Amino acid sequence: MLLAEPQPTPADWHFAIAGIPVRVSAWFWLGATLLGWSICQWFADQYHGGDQRSMLGYLILWAAAVLISVLVHELGHALAYRFFGQGSQIVIYHFGGLAIPDAWGRRAHLRPIQRLVVSAAGPLAQLALAAAIVVGLRAAGYAVPFPIDAIGESLGLYEGRRIGSLQAFAFAMFMLSVNIYWPLLNLLPVPPLDGGQIVREGMLALGVADAHKIAGLIGVAVGALVAYWGYTRGQPFLGIMFAMLAVSCWQSLSAGGPRWR
Repeated sequence: MLLAEPQPTPADWHFAIAGIPVRVSAWFWLGATLLGWSICQWFADQYHGGDQRSMLGYLILWAAAVLISVLVHELGHALAYRFFGQGSQIVIYHFGGLAIPDAWGRRAHLRPIQRLVVSAAGPLAQLALAAAIVVGLRAAGYAVPFPIDAIGESLGLYEGRRIGSLQAFAFAMFMLSVNIYWPLLNLLPVPPLDGGQIVREGMLALGVADAHKIAGLIGVAVGALVAYWGYTRGQPFLGIMFAMLAVSCWQSLSAGGPRWR
């Protein structure tokens, strides 16, 4: 399954934050490297004449930005679980991360509105981190490498002095890109992404019949549309990911029940 917990390996990294156990799968580093390869190659070509040693440095910065961002996302889920009296653990792996309740089935004991809050807490935590980075850079007088030009220009974020270090500039750009684009994608109504779960739990909270089926149908349609957009706009990874999500939604509908808890 696309978002299943990966099997532990001896190379996994284990630690805890605020009493929440965290496991970083060894496969995370490979996934992060593949995701960041093109942007890091662009930095190396643009500023270092294609020097591969500089590219390695940018890949390290990219992997650090992704690790921090995914960890913040999953901490949002985990802390929301804790607020509702449910313990959890975090696993970070090549497809992102998971906040896993101490007993997987206990999520069902939360009310739909509580599960909705848990689902929303992850992307909101990332967006809050992006906002904090923007505020911090502007307070220090720096121009912000905001990834959405229309918003950056309208808010005057590109005004100010340039970040002096190329590495610091790249890291700020990586952090803002990951913590803006990724949570927005995650909020699309495609189960098992957070947006799909928010739609499902919202309908359950309102007493809508066949909420699981409706959420799945929405997921098939939106997943297929985003996959088509990705394929036609030169974003093959995005296209593949949402095509797989759309297929996963269809398979769940064919199986006759929800598989996204």
